[in-house]
Amino acid sequence: MTTVPVSFSVNGTPYDLHVEPRRLLSDALRHDLRLTGTHVGCEHGVCGACTVLVDGDPVRSCLLFAVTLDGAEITTVEGCCAPSGGMGPVQQAFHECHALQCGFCTPGFVTTVTAYLCDHRDPTRAEAREAVSGNLCRCTGYVNIVSAVQRAAELTAGLTAEDRS
Repeated sequence: MTTVPVSFSVNGTPYDLHVEPRRLLSDALRHDLRLTGTHVGCEHGVCGACTVLVDGDPVRSCLLFAVTLDGAEITTVEGCCAPSGGMGPVQQAFHECHALQCGFCTPGFVTTVTAYLCDHRDPTRAEAREAVSGNLCRCTGYVNIVSAVQRAAELTAGLTAEDRS
């Protein structure tokens, strides 16, 4: 088995790995680094459960070879927490808005929304719905997920629900 060295940072921690050239990022995260928050659903890049951030941009980790990410900064759902280690604003919003049921798709939504809110501080419901349209959820119907995007925007901005009214 031929392996290739690759170095990248995951959630602020540097890693030096030797992986097979065909090793997917999702597998490197889950199996080599034991960061199991990234879920693998369809393995075709359609469902969004495996979404992570690479240099701040949401990507499907089931479609990327780990060796192509040498020098990258990767953020998984585990890295979307608050500096104190508690829930980050997107995670808190999903909790408050009851935006999850089985939870399988949630890590992909959290990373997607985290990236989205960096450039979209006050999304409308239509904008929030569009932002999560690439992630599939079989349980919720998306109503509470859209509410969570808006609530996360409030939390990120330090606003309360009353401030928005």
